[in-house]
Amino acid sequence: MKTLRMIRVAWWLQLKMRSRSAFDGALTIIWPLFFASTAFLMQRAGRNQADILAATAVGASVMGVWSAMSTTAAGLLQSERRQGTLELLVASPMPFAVVMAPTTLAMATIGAYSMISTLVWARVLFGIHVHVGSPVLLLIAAPVTVLSVGMLGFLLSVTAVRYRTAWALGNATEYPVWLICGFLVPLSVLPGWVHPLAWLLAPTWGVEALRGAALGGPVAIDVAVCLLLGLFYAVLGALLSRTLLDSARRNATLALS
Repeated sequence: MKTLRMIRVAWWLQLKMRSRSAFDGALTIIWPLFFASTAFLMQRAGRNQADILAATAVGASVMGVWSAMSTTAAGLLQSERRQGTLELLVASPMPFAVVMAPTTLAMATIGAYSMISTLVWARVLFGIHVHVGSPVLLLIAAPVTVLSVGMLGFLLSVTAVRYRTAWALGNATEYPVWLICGFLVPLSVLPGWVHPLAWLLAPTWGVEALRGAALGGPVAIDVAVCLLLGLFYAVLGALLSRTLLDSARRNATLALS
């Protein structure tokens, strides 16, 4: 119960802090709308079909969540290191993984705003109406997707404890994940060797679950796999954080910037 309370309090605190950040605000509000507009214009210039445009709108909405997560999560611990607070986080009574997980969850929660804003943007500016076939399933798939993306960001963030340049990993993976997970480009048009990589990424299953709930289609399997991958990221991140912290202590590299 103490751990759950700490996660809840830390998540709420980080949510308030991140919501007042100018950088995170611009990244969450402006960035998704820019790329969503580009995607809508490209689809209109090609195949202006209602179902394709609706599927693109759903994929673009998840793009915002991943963009807000990948860039900020990878640089999270680097910011703590520059501010001199990383040692305090590591020395806290709670396990380091429990301390860091609420922060990435708060980032993903803020990024979830882009899911709503992108769909509203598509409706108001481009006249794309996404008819939700199953609102209940959509309300289930959306939080699971946000949670799993948050845990993937948590896994990215803990690598920066040992490797000071790991923050660049978030920027390097932002665009490839868009393609591999099928946000805008169907997996069927990608090479076959990409498919196993896509299946290991929770956003792939999350965006398919959202499309299934919004446009009609199977949802249960996609939601279940997305949730299981999110739990896998959480466990792997917790184990990896222990190993990397031990390595940082042995090599005296924790506070280096």
